[in-house]
Amino acid sequence: MTIINNAFDELKWRGMIFDYVDGIDNILGEKKVTVYNGFDATADSLHVGHMVPLLALARLQRFGHHPIALAGGGTSMIGDPSGKSSERQLLSHQIIEENVESIKQQLAHFLDFKVKANPARVLNNASWLMKLNLIEFLRDIGKHFTINYMLAKDSVKSRIDREEGISYTEFSYMLLQSYDYLHLHQHENCILQTGGSDQWGNITAGGELVRRITGHSVYGMVYPLITKSDGTKFGKTESGSVWLKPERTSPYKFFQFWLNTDDKDVINYLKYFTFLSKDVIDELEFSVSERPEERVAQKRLAKEITCIVHGETALSRAEQATQVLFGGSLEGLTGSDIEEIFADVQSTQLSRTDFEVDGKFIIDLLVECGVAKSKGEARRLILEGGINLNNNRVTEVDQLIKTDALIENRYLILRKGRKNYHLVKVA
Repeated sequence: MTIINNAFDELKWRGMIFDYVDGIDNILGEKKVTVYNGFDATADSLHVGHMVPLLALARLQRFGHHPIALAGGGTSMIGDPSGKSSERQLLSHQIIEENVESIKQQLAHFLDFKVKANPARVLNNASWLMKLNLIEFLRDIGKHFTINYMLAKDSVKSRIDREEGISYTEFSYMLLQSYDYLHLHQHENCILQTGGSDQWGNITAGGELVRRITGHSVYGMVYPLITKSDGTKFGKTESGSVWLKPERTSPYKFFQFWLNTDDKDVINYLKYFTFLSKDVIDELEFSVSERPEERVAQKRLAKEITCIVHGETALSRAEQATQVLFGGSLEGLTGSDIEEIFADVQSTQLSRTDFEVDGKFIIDLLVECGVAKSKGEARRLILEGGINLNNNRVTEVDQLIKTDALIENRYLILRKGRKNYHLVKVA
């Protein structure tokens, strides 16, 4: 069994370290430090792209370090230009505060706030940034930054080169994030800031500010920005971003996102996004190379991450919903579950009166919905065992379907063969 004794080595074998300030590799193995990672409050939910720094913070905590998740209630009023090609839309203070409260609930799925030795903390930089006096800030903090130094940072330089440029508002973001590091160092004894690789300029600027004002050495470490093997953007689907908040991305769709991971990506994702050990991941890697059709690694990936983010109950429902597509039981599924599971299949809207009183013959229903081209084909499909209604095989060609067959009093699910589904919605 492989044993890893410090957080730096753990992050390194997982491929999660993109760059770092010299010295932190030794310090993380020698003592327990306070580390912070900032999170935007520009939406009411984090998305799967935030899971790399979140899980890294959780790994650091598991090795005894003291994690701080810093909600950007203050910096979100300005907007971080890093990785953005154009100016962000400014949000009101009220919306940002609501976003912060929503994000705090999501952080609890990753970090342990109750452990006695090194409990995680959530701080909001609005509590100190909103109190700053402009003139004092420019005199005490701004004087430590030259325009040349700021222009050389990628987050600024890439925007300067574009036609629309960058506003003074976003240009000043680097000063505010640097001040965060200074504040957390002076008040919380924080000596390590982490983030995505696009934050390297802001993190090193903060470290330099701390050194100039306090004379102390502090450190930075950044994680790679995740990409897919086919070159497309990670964390995006046809319907948009994959969010951690269930109201934005349901546990079922969240589970499906990970289940559909490409063989070329799945082992890296297991390293980034789960707490599975090296030995377990090595075994899963073997299964990908020897039995790729079984998709064992993808199933384990989806299960582990969905459980972390949404819990055991939501995972069970997501797994059940997934099995429905392979003929599993429909028992206990809600109308919204049905709509989500069959969102991408063909559907037909029918009137409730069609199923009342005498009901509708299954053969007529198959033809009306286009599942069969004719009554003759419908009859043949039933006799051959090729038709299922609500995942139960239809055995009688003259079967009548009445309202008592409706799921949630509204839906019927037809299946031809193994995978050809059709959803009937009864108004």
